[in-house]
Amino acid sequence: MAGRKRPNVIVFFSDQQRWDTSGLHGNPMDLTPNFDAMARRGTHIANSITCQPVCGPARSCLQTGLYATTTGCFRNGIPLPQDSKTLAHYFKGAGYHTGYVGKWHLADVEPVPEGKRGGYDYWLGSNLLEFTSDAYDLVMYDNDDQPQKLPGYRVDGQTDAMIRYIDDHQDEPFFLFSSFIEPHHQNHLDDYPPPDGYRERYTGGWIPPDLAALGGSTHQHLGGYYGMVKRLDEALGRLLDALKSLDLLDNTIIMFTSDHGCHFKTRNSEYKRSCHESSVHVPTAFHGPGFTGGGQVAEMVSLIDLSPTLLDAAGIDVPEIMEGRSILPLIQGEVDDWPEEAFIQVSEAQVGRAVRTTRWKYGVDAPEKHGGRDAGSDTYVEQYLYDLQVDPYELTNLINSEVHEIVREVMRERLLNRMREAGEDEPVIVKAETKLSGQRKVTEAEARS
Repeated sequence: MAGRKRPNVIVFFSDQQRWDTSGLHGNPMDLTPNFDAMARRGTHIANSITCQPVCGPARSCLQTGLYATTTGCFRNGIPLPQDSKTLAHYFKGAGYHTGYVGKWHLADVEPVPEGKRGGYDYWLGSNLLEFTSDAYDLVMYDNDDQPQKLPGYRVDGQTDAMIRYIDDHQDEPFFLFSSFIEPHHQNHLDDYPPPDGYRERYTGGWIPPDLAALGGSTHQHLGGYYGMVKRLDEALGRLLDALKSLDLLDNTIIMFTSDHGCHFKTRNSEYKRSCHESSVHVPTAFHGPGFTGGGQVAEMVSLIDLSPTLLDAAGIDVPEIMEGRSILPLIQGEVDDWPEEAFIQVSEAQVGRAVRTTRWKYGVDAPEKHGGRDAGSDTYVEQYLYDLQVDPYELTNLINSEVHEIVREVMRERLLNRMREAGEDEPVIVKAETKLSGQRKVTEAEARS
């Protein structure tokens, strides 16, 4: 970093946003032109997979670079241990001013006291933003635990706060983490409230194939959900404009990602907490120093990899304790041993585990364990196998297919390896019953593709 100011770093973090809301992933509704353009200029992570399709656990992973079974935050409502080292601590130790704006979801009290804010210098947030605010009633708490009502639609009020922070700290390197609630549902209404007029604009538009086939709450909620995504993208555009106007854009790393997706009650009785693509595949892109012109990354990238990536890009040594890997060497073509699969844990609604390669998704469930009470299990049962090459929306479960027996074996071993690497005890996996089909069996080479 000699000879120039260290890069600023901004995290633009949405909540419950599916990967296929982006134009780069084929959505025809023009919801994300700013994200798409930023990703094309920078680096697009095509296969970005959360390691935890639950709000609090995913946040614990991103803040610490550790799996939720390591932090202990394996379900919502478990606060981040106060001795945890977060991104704020690492950036502050490198001379950065740190700021947090938005939803925290890693404490057990509201407002969040200083000791439970993960070490951030500047604070304007709520532990459960969906409960302290509404679409046109944004209330968050400041450094002194005082409520602050911000005017405008919630996305806009939060973006205004981001821009104010940037303007106030433009003369020093800063790390700003902004966690939006959109496009998460508003709990007390069971609705996805967009800005006025946006629901009507997008209702009746394109429906992803899984939602078209499986129903759920799609027809009730998708228009509002799309409207929220659109306003988020407009906010991203405003942020980029603000950085450009302050002559900070070229020296600011921006990461856009989400904690998990949304399956609209098609996979279980709510909107996430499932290892299906609709819950775990999220839009992710980087822009700025180290990422400009990076192109599209096709390899599997986990949420757990994003924390070390941010530190590495800022020239900060990645702590050995972190369980993910920086993707910078991957972008630069300097690594040939990148993992072929992403590992997913869920311990709320179900206790399940899954691995996903570019082609295959394999998941197991612990029927005798209770989601929310047990972090893991000593026994799992094979739950599903999907061939994402021909079934990207996971509509045909192949777990009982004789034809795919070798795939199950390969993916089972991948899953067990990743569980061991994450510090979990190796469980027993009960094999699914095989049903004969008479078709050609998939080869081992195909299983490993």
